[in-house]
Amino acid sequence: MDLRGNKVSEFPIGIQAWLDAYRDQGETPRSLISRWLQAHSIPDVAWITRLNLDQLDGQLRYLELHSPQDLPLYGVPFVAKDNIDLALVPTTAACPSYAYVPSQSASVVQKLLQAGAICVGKTNLDQFATGLVGARSPYGAVPNSFRPDFVSGGSSSGSAVLVAKGVVPFSLGTDTAGSGRVPAGLNNLVGFKPSPGSVPMKGVVPACKSLDVVSIFALTSSDASRVMRVMEGAQQEPKYQTYALGSSWLGRTNAPIRLGVPIEPGCDHSLGFDICFEWAIERAASMGFELVRVDMSPMYEAAELLYYGPWVAERYASVESFLESNALDFNPVVRKVIESAKQYSASDAFKARYKLEEIRLKVDSLWQSIDALMVPTVATAPTLLALEKDPILENSKLGQYTNFVNLLGQCAIAVPSFVSESGLPFGVTFIAPGGKDAALIELAKTWEKGLDLPLGRHLSDRAHMEMNETGQNHMPQSAPSLKLAVVGAHLSGMPLNSQLTDRGCRLIGETQTAPAYRLVDLDNTTPKKPGLFRVDQGGVSIAIEVYEMPLAQMGSFLTSIPHPLGLGKVELVSGEWVSGFICESIGEVGARDISEFGGWKKYLATL
Repeated sequence: MDLRGNKVSEFPIGIQAWLDAYRDQGETPRSLISRWLQAHSIPDVAWITRLNLDQLDGQLRYLELHSPQDLPLYGVPFVAKDNIDLALVPTTAACPSYAYVPSQSASVVQKLLQAGAICVGKTNLDQFATGLVGARSPYGAVPNSFRPDFVSGGSSSGSAVLVAKGVVPFSLGTDTAGSGRVPAGLNNLVGFKPSPGSVPMKGVVPACKSLDVVSIFALTSSDASRVMRVMEGAQQEPKYQTYALGSSWLGRTNAPIRLGVPIEPGCDHSLGFDICFEWAIERAASMGFELVRVDMSPMYEAAELLYYGPWVAERYASVESFLESNALDFNPVVRKVIESAKQYSASDAFKARYKLEEIRLKVDSLWQSIDALMVPTVATAPTLLALEKDPILENSKLGQYTNFVNLLGQCAIAVPSFVSESGLPFGVTFIAPGGKDAALIELAKTWEKGLDLPLGRHLSDRAHMEMNETGQNHMPQSAPSLKLAVVGAHLSGMPLNSQLTDRGCRLIGETQTAPAYRLVDLDNTTPKKPGLFRVDQGGVSIAIEVYEMPLAQMGSFLTSIPHPLGLGKVELVSGEWVSGFICESIGEVGARDISEFGGWKKYLATL
């Protein structure tokens, strides 16, 4: 233990530390993983299958054909929830009689292996990914890593707990109704749930095929981002939800990010979760976010459809033939949940779909007033004893802020926030429209800065890991954009700036052109506008602002630009060339040269 009570590990903590061990410290995957296997040979209910050195030989030989500089996850160990295929290793979905041995790895696993990561085993889960508690498994209930008398959260229980304990730096779960976020919140982790359709699902035992998403557990959002960058992109397989890539940022130009928070959070007072969420709201306000109280009832309506509507029939469809012939092999609670599908008809399914689309309209209008939601990841947490007494009710409480997200096609990331007075971690989850994955991760990174929390289950100092991650940028895909230099009426506070803000542009900053330009006050323009000219001699630097504009907005923006202005390339004082406003030579006729003022705003101030 260090002076703050964090465990001192002989193995790296976090993805960058594993990479540094190979790139800077002379370690090899075979030697380091051999020692790792010896150190982590103690039985743990979080595992279902733990691979030995012989079983890992193929993965290690692949790495021996490459150098640490070749592969983004070279030699980094991870585990996968045991409803995700790993070639030649049994997939059980926590039901031994269901087990099969796949010849190929799931697409997400294959991508990670090709990037150099090492899959060292398969992890425990709520059977057939049905549950949010981590206790519905014949392999045993996975206890919370902070307080073993409480649930770990599920269904991706083993994947979360092994990261929290520092066994691996990241892991894969799946998330239909919160299985990749609830365990993160209860174990002081980041749990990233991508937009439905953004990651390949081939080779994953489905729970609800139209909703399922492979999720990521990590110690920080930066590590989750690295993994997402490798595994994103679903091709050559059916997609049950579609999304459009959004910009890599949230919010509006010259305005704080608007965070929606529940009007009535309903957090458990006995665990201190109510105080923790109040602190989270105060922290968000102190960080400059604009807080908007929102009515969560439309989201709750959607959540009702998932567990108390015909979507449960998707779970039944996934295991129908096996269930009919092997009913006694199911966990009794899991069987009860899945068999409840028999009460619904095809008519019920269509009616529920129509209802969902009505709800979606209400929720879509909400995004006009907020940029993201901030909610408790979980509002409460049951003990294992309480769960045993009432397994259905206690499980349902955990999905209050998670059940609706995939139904509505949204992305979400659970992030650590505090440790409550009960000794349990408390986290918040940020939610955004589908396709905003990169922007959401950026928001989570901002939230994590300065958190006075350990990593996982007291593994290391968070600030130390943040220092190691400085300069790293491995972001998921976002909509293409371009940098745009503006010099006059589009500057902040000027009459045409709304043409940028209405298109979701982001102000990158103020700077100057290279000293090769002249600026004139164009004659007879409304509102008044300047013209920028590049010259061979006598040029000066002109004050400008640089914005980032979504490329999809460029066409409509071009139509708003009047003659003699246009868009071309402008050289910045840094030497970088960006798109920007330039003026045809005819604009000089009758115009006043105002270059001496060094910028449009300084000139206007003299009028």
